[in-house]
Amino acid sequence: MELAITTKKRCEMVDITAEVQRLCKGWGNTGIVTILCPHTTAGVTLTENFDPTVKADILATLEKLVPLKGGYAHAEGNSDAHIKSAIIGASVVLPVVKGKARMGRWQGLYFCEFDGPRQRSLWLTFVAG
Repeated sequence: MELAITTKKRCEMVDITAEVQRLCKGWGNTGIVTILCPHTTAGVTLTENFDPTVKADILATLEKLVPLKGGYAHAEGNSDAHIKSAIIGASVVLPVVKGKARMGRWQGLYFCEFDGPRQRSLWLTFVAG
């Protein structure tokens, strides 16, 4: 199953929690779901989704750690995006119970864009358990 995402900024975190829950509900089973980001300049993560300043803090910290202009060897001009993607990671695995992805009370799923704006996708794979 594929989830399409349109990003609007070079670096942003898009809350995909509701869309993933919708797809899990459509599956309707119990097991696990793997959410995979097939892009080398983006990622997916599970973090707090109650306070929006958490997203801002994550993006600001990644920019301090891995600045856009860092004297990188990669010639395309997006080395920082590849490094940020490697730090965040390409996948999240969640338990699904009766069609609902299980997360902590304050957690949400985020697609993390580091080389946008772009049309992106996430791949979801369900395994019954």
